[in-house]
Amino acid sequence: MSPGALRPSPLVEQATAYLREQITSGEWPVGTRLPGETALAKSLGVGRSTVREALRALAGAGLVRARQGSGVFVIASTPEEDWSTQLRQAAITDVYEVRALVEAEAAQLAARRRTDEDVAALREALEARRTAGTLGDAAFVKADIALHEAVVAAAHNPVLTGLFRNFVPVLEQRLLDLVQLLDLRAEDPHHGDAGHAALVTAVVEGDAEAAGAALRGELDATLALLRSV
Repeated sequence: MSPGALRPSPLVEQATAYLREQITSGEWPVGTRLPGETALAKSLGVGRSTVREALRALAGAGLVRARQGSGVFVIASTPEEDWSTQLRQAAITDVYEVRALVEAEAAQLAARRRTDEDVAALREALEARRTAGTLGDAAFVKADIALHEAVVAAAHNPVLTGLFRNFVPVLEQRLLDLVQLLDLRAEDPHHGDAGHAALVTAVVEGDAEAAGAALRGELDATLALLRSV
């Protein structure tokens, strides 16, 4: 890829891609000091702010690191995997351990911060989970996750919400596999209803300790099942 091939937009993405290629191809080996911002901007035909953003992206990928007073150096030839990729490749038990930490905190915050709209959404999600008990496994798992999403949303913390959304694609497939493998709904199509009802009740009543305990109890039970297979 030649610097002259950069098109007008989006410049940051194109500059990042070019610089990344220089590193991953071995053109700039580990230990190499990159040209300064001014030189890179001139060679790429972009502004220094564009170069700065590109270097920030490369640093986020674990490819370069700035050393104060010395410049920017290549520290790896292969970018670190992003969060979503790591989740997809992680063992489901590892994902669940982290999920339990995130959701336990979210449940307690939800109990303290829930609004009337949140209460309505939680009750609706619980009812939807119960209705899904009469449907197939895929619909049931989706409804189960939607209830947990409603709890996290009630915490009103965008970071927690973003973290949970990253979990959802992994959870949906792995939970469906678990439900079908162990035939968890054979005896009770509404598997886990009591625990989820207790969780919703605790959040609605503003009992943070009970909400956290209910959430941890429900997830710990699932984690035990995951470790049994």
